[in-house]
Amino acid sequence: MPGELILIVEDNPRNLKLIRDVLQFQGYTTLEAETGEAGVTLALERQPALILMDVQLPGMDGSAAMQALKADTSTRHIPIIALTALAMKGDEKRLLAEGFDGYMAKPIAIKEVPKMVERYLQGQL
Repeated sequence: MPGELILIVEDNPRNLKLIRDVLQFQGYTTLEAETGEAGVTLALERQPALILMDVQLPGMDGSAAMQALKADTSTRHIPIIALTALAMKGDEKRLLAEGFDGYMAKPIAIKEVPKMVERYLQGQL
């Protein structure tokens, strides 16, 4: 689904650039935010097809941002994938139970990003 708009919410500039570059190389259009608050604002304004959300963010964390977006009727349909360094046993299950639609552990496996994005954009959750 090249051309689709994807919002990346990530406070680490290196991770943000890496994900953005991979997605743009695949033909996706990206929006970027470095805080949960900015991510919520951009999602409400621009209605991306997919959101990649860091869980550990300054201020409003990724879980709170995800919950705010899932509570809003205009954004609740948007899949939100958790990006996190929380990779201990049970973390994926906990984050999915909180309401995230997907989970990707850091360090990010770059080859997996386009595959996961494509699956979620095609509704193959």
